[in-house]
Amino acid sequence: MIRVEDLHMHFGGIRAVDGVSITIPERSITGLIGPNGAGKSTLFNVIAGLFPPTSGRVWLDGEEITGLPPHALFHKGLLRTFQIAHEFSTLTVRENLMMVPAAQPGETLWDTWFRGARVRGREREVRAKADEVIEFLEIGHVADELAGNLSGGQKKLLELGRTMMVDPKIVFLDEVGAGVNRTLLGTIADAILRLNRERGYTFCLVEHDMDFIAKLCQDVIVMAEGKLLAHGAPDVVMKNEAVIEAYLGRGLKNRPKRQGAAS
Repeated sequence: MIRVEDLHMHFGGIRAVDGVSITIPERSITGLIGPNGAGKSTLFNVIAGLFPPTSGRVWLDGEEITGLPPHALFHKGLLRTFQIAHEFSTLTVRENLMMVPAAQPGETLWDTWFRGARVRGREREVRAKADEVIEFLEIGHVADELAGNLSGGQKKLLELGRTMMVDPKIVFLDEVGAGVNRTLLGTIADAILRLNRERGYTFCLVEHDMDFIAKLCQDVIVMAEGKLLAHGAPDVVMKNEAVIEAYLGRGLKNRPKRQGAAS
């Protein structure tokens, strides 16, 4: 679904992403991990179109998308969420969902005045889709609540729900578990797994919670200092000496015996 070839992103003399090449298979859930400052979010931002890369190329489903802006990638089926949720705080949960689909006829004054039946018909379709998403995520109890009043975890669920309004090819999740209580985190994890297994969604997520990564991901990509450090199944990656050293600053052989595997 995603192929990245020799990607570089430099900020002055800082090589935030330094020659990374990765692939994200279709219908997979791939984790992207690494210590703070590893370049994970920058890689996300380049793929998602927030920054044009210094050099390198990116493909989505066989089509080159290098440097395309986020709104163009949205129409091609690439969506992302943010570590800090970006909800419309003065709109309800349902209204937040209904805002997502593009090119709604009610957005034009001409259609509003002279094509009311068309506007109302499309609005019914979008509302029905929003209600389907609300039911899938089991958030009916807050459907009419202002989004600004939601908890952090509920806002993360809402962000996931907004991606569902357009049935994307791939969703990039930036620390979807950050600041979320364990109960809601389990709900979010279950929703991601169901979307992957039942609807074929492809996911890539930056996350620091290794239990969350192990539960969700078939593949894990590890970055350190802007470079690709390791790539493989979660249980294999977590035992990798270079990964342990990158996280803890020392190798496995020098770690006290009472400590467990890298986390």
